[in-house]
Amino acid sequence: MSENINIRVRFAPSPTGALHIGGVRTALYDYALAKKHKGVFILRIEDTDQKRFVPGAEKYIYDTLKWLGIEPDEGPMQGGEAVYYRQSERIEIYKPYITQLIEQGHAYYAFDTTEELDEMRKRLEEAKVSSPKYNVISREWMRNSLVMSSEEVKELLDKGAPYVVRLKVPHKQFVRFYDKVRGWIKINSEDLDDKVLMKSDGIPTYHFANVVDDYLMRISHVIRGEEWISSTPIHILLYQYLNWESAMPQFVHLPLLLKPDGVGKLSKRAADYSFPVFPISWVDPNIGMQIEGFREQGYLPETLINFLALLGWNPGNNQEIFDINEFIQLFSLERLGNSAVKFDINKAKWFNQYYIRKSSDDVLIGYLTNDLKLNNLEFGREYILKICTMLKDRITFAEDFWKQGKFFFIAPTKQDYINLDINIDHSIIKGLEEFILLINDSDTFSAEMVKSIFSNLVRTKSLNLGKAMVSLRYAVTCNSSGPDLMSSIEIIGKPEVIKRIQLFLDSILSKAL
Repeated sequence: MSENINIRVRFAPSPTGALHIGGVRTALYDYALAKKHKGVFILRIEDTDQKRFVPGAEKYIYDTLKWLGIEPDEGPMQGGEAVYYRQSERIEIYKPYITQLIEQGHAYYAFDTTEELDEMRKRLEEAKVSSPKYNVISREWMRNSLVMSSEEVKELLDKGAPYVVRLKVPHKQFVRFYDKVRGWIKINSEDLDDKVLMKSDGIPTYHFANVVDDYLMRISHVIRGEEWISSTPIHILLYQYLNWESAMPQFVHLPLLLKPDGVGKLSKRAADYSFPVFPISWVDPNIGMQIEGFREQGYLPETLINFLALLGWNPGNNQEIFDINEFIQLFSLERLGNSAVKFDINKAKWFNQYYIRKSSDDVLIGYLTNDLKLNNLEFGREYILKICTMLKDRITFAEDFWKQGKFFFIAPTKQDYINLDINIDHSIIKGLEEFILLINDSDTFSAEMVKSIFSNLVRTKSLNLGKAMVSLRYAVTCNSSGPDLMSSIEIIGKPEVIKRIQLFLDSILSKAL
């Protein structure tokens, strides 16, 4: 890419609900392109569809970008060259361009009622038209300024009759545009409909406001999802009709995100999956329930950045780990793919494991300390660090430190032991009783020493090693699995370990009576 290009990109979500993870990927690529070329990353809120506006959705967008560290240079919160960055505040800006299109014959007034539009679609369906449209054919028998006299049109406008403004799509013409990912794309105008540019309430539609704003904000690249390819010809026609072709941005349509099984598009319905599809938590206004996002499920921001970076882009080699700055330096539009990408949540977990392992001691201690505070527990830094160091290669999320390490801080109760659904051989019970005596008499207490004593005991008493080890683990942790048992015993300490084993044996014996 030429360094002479003034890169100005925009992330333009609609505040109609939670920000889908695919939108976050778009924002990340926008941000990377702008930062690499010392350009400008703009946030624009496309809120022309007021019927679908959801309170709190705009703040949700800000909070998401802030959490990920990809905050815009210009936007509603930052200001910038534009006067406004919410389309609802730019209504007066669009009107002259609507008038220009009408006067030049590229747009027209349509006075059709809902009933008339329904009748038109029904008529086309009866004629076996596979995809009924308001287009060059059907517009001829509708109520619009193309078929009405100027006097009729003026009379309706003077009376304040409701109307929309539609784009006059040309007949039998191919609309071509170049996509940075897919190359040249050509679409027949017969496949397009006369899109509404301005609704009856005087508010422009997405298609029209989008083009005007991109032009006025001098957007150099439009990065968006593959699903917008079918709408791009409408945007190309608007650039042509408004004589803005020379300033038209480069188009980049990102590959679809597929479900983990590769069948079907990854939807916004969180209930469809066992993993998050939103970056941070969202209260669904339809059901009044909070839906956890990646953040609340324990994913780190650097995890999500790294994971999303590789969903459609690759560095050209086998490298998989990138911090945000390295990703920015490596990012290029030429390395974007055009094939749909599976949303492999297991890969996201792998990234999270990696970044947690790489965390500093202070960060690791902080994870566990938060849970200790929630449980009104207080332990020394050195003790907590030992546990974090032992567990960090085993866990996926920060909360796993507590889930897997709880037994280090809270001893099992007699009832916990009684509730265990286990059967222990009499020989192993006797072995554990002797084990208590042996470690109690030992002058030293370490993982190596405990392992040696236990191994010798199993061998001399001819115990089943597997059953004996599981029983010892139950006695110390009340779990069937966990981190290295002997190292765990060393950390917990001799007095506490002896106390736990004795309580375990007492509980097992009382349960048998």
